[in-house]
Amino acid sequence: MGKCIYCGRPAGFLRRYHKECKEKHDRGVEEIKEKVKDFFENGGEGEKLYDDVKSIAKNSYIKEEELKKILIEGWRNSVELAFDDGVLTEEEEKRLKEMVKFLHIDTPEVLNSNAYSYLEKGAVLRSLLEGKLPENLPSKAGLPFNFLKSETLLWVFDNVEYYEKVTRKSYAGGYSGFSIRIARGLYWRVGGFKGNPVVKTELQKIDEGIMAVTTKHIYFAGSRKIFRIRLDRIVAFEPYSDGIGIQRDAKTANPQYFITGDGWFTYNLVRNATNVV
Repeated sequence: MGKCIYCGRPAGFLRRYHKECKEKHDRGVEEIKEKVKDFFENGGEGEKLYDDVKSIAKNSYIKEEELKKILIEGWRNSVELAFDDGVLTEEEEKRLKEMVKFLHIDTPEVLNSNAYSYLEKGAVLRSLLEGKLPENLPSKAGLPFNFLKSETLLWVFDNVEYYEKVTRKSYAGGYSGFSIRIARGLYWRVGGFKGNPVVKTELQKIDEGIMAVTTKHIYFAGSRKIFRIRLDRIVAFEPYSDGIGIQRDAKTANPQYFITGDGWFTYNLVRNATNVV
């Protein structure tokens, strides 16, 4: 006879749990998530929050390891809520960072996660939108760029894939050679005629490397290409889920694409990098 995975008592033949135990467990999970959400939205005492969720977990058959996962999920949901309006306020940033400590989830799993990184990115964008330099600026040490004295480094992206739009021309139909009429009744056979031209435009990966964004330029350095682009010479931006495309103000300039892994942040960063007075 199997035992209930929640209360540990006999559950019956081929049964893994009591229905009422599972319902109590599931209600507890939702109650904990709601507690975390309410704390983010309305504030409160951090120590009391943790005591409350521990009490709920104990009464809902939620073990310590599962509680930790529930709290991390609840905290991540709060991060998403903070960015619903597109801007992370100072109060939201402070509260979310405090919650990590209050909920005892300040582990590498959280501190090195994309969700926590979004707090840093949100703070950078908030400063730029306010026309101020971010507080925590990256170091220029070890970067292969010759920055101008009049610009400030804002962010560095690693493992960026760089693409360009390439136009390829091929030919369809035709025959071997063609004739140029020289005089009536006299033709001169030349070359091998290849038919009608077919033009195809496609993205081609050119390089992979480091991309740095300053208050004046985008810098890129890979194994084959090193260049910088003036932000005030960019006439169009194309946001993508994992990167950004740009079009420079030059007749011969082809569209350029940078795959950073985070299109939302990259787009907002380069669009607002020149806001700093």
